[in-house]
Amino acid sequence: MNEPQEVLRAEHVAKRFGAVVALRDVTMYLRAGEVLGLVGDNGAGKSTLIKILTGYLHPDSGKISVRGEEVHLRSVDHARSLGIDTVYQDLALVPGLSVYHNMFLKRELVRGLGRLHWLNNREMKKRAREYLDDIGISTLRSVDSEVAMLSGGQRQAIALARSVNSGARILLLDEPLAAMGAREGRQILDLIQELRQRGDVAMILIAHNYLQVFEVADRVNLLRNGEIILDKPTAESSVEELTEIVASEYRATA
Repeated sequence: MNEPQEVLRAEHVAKRFGAVVALRDVTMYLRAGEVLGLVGDNGAGKSTLIKILTGYLHPDSGKISVRGEEVHLRSVDHARSLGIDTVYQDLALVPGLSVYHNMFLKRELVRGLGRLHWLNNREMKKRAREYLDDIGISTLRSVDSEVAMLSGGQRQAIALARSVNSGARILLLDEPLAAMGAREGRQILDLIQELRQRGDVAMILIAHNYLQVFEVADRVNLLRNGEIILDKPTAESSVEELTEIVASEYRATA
């Protein structure tokens, strides 16, 4: 059986900020339909790597390939045009707007005649409901609700649905489970599983909780001191192995 196609690859990527080395030499890849868990301590370089892969930062050296072709990501918009999008912990949603207006933020549907145009709210509501239902979000009763009134889990679900339905096929999830309770975290894990089973979206999941990573990820990368020091299918590794590797690294530097 052939391996799924690689949709994203970073090779020998390095990044420093003055005297601080954020990424030393990172090589990693993501296959079509795969969930890759990216773990590591604070300061290991996870967020820097995600910002490079989404076009927000430029690497000092190394190369990025998307679907087998080398690219120089000029900006976040350029990355999005290639199907790469990021869902950050702070979401970039507008609390005072409705769910459906957030779903179409900066890509609103309009209608009108000549120079007179107005928002096509009816169509945006209809499509927003379809988008949410399509990826299995059933806990949200009304797309008219203000985002400010929703739970953290519901907000994350909206951000994920917006990315998927704007054409993103490579999703970078930066701590989507941080500061969530068990029920909200369960909702997002179920949503990631739903997207994984569809098979048309590949995801990199940054998380601190190893149990959550092993629940939804196909493979895990451990980033330490700006380098990937472990790359294994989750079926061939364990929470205990990751914990021991991290503990042994600490013992070696103590």
